[in-house]
Amino acid sequence: MRRCYPNHPHTKVANLMSDAIIGLCEIELYLPGISSLKEKRSIIKSMLTKMRNKFNIASAEVGKLDVWQSSTIAITTVSNSSTHCQQTMQKVIKWIESHYPDAMITSHHSEIL
Repeated sequence: MRRCYPNHPHTKVANLMSDAIIGLCEIELYLPGISSLKEKRSIIKSMLTKMRNKFNIASAEVGKLDVWQSSTIAITTVSNSSTHCQQTMQKVIKWIESHYPDAMITSHHSEIL
């Protein structure tokens, strides 16, 4: 087994900077027709699964878990391009608006990390 000696003059220091760009988007939803948490969770779970499969993103419900008619979901994508991350997040928002018209997006906030 080789040992690594960080202070030795012949030890190469790895580049600690990464080329990965992370896009994060938090989306606030209002679901006016929902009458129970069970119904809300069913709709949100279906939405998140379909988004993951269609856009190859990570997604989760991150807020308002115990509120019937509201939800906060987060999506994230990783790329080597901030433009690609922005485009993916915008496509997801448009997809939600067109495929879930009863889930109104009240606000969304995107960040590139």
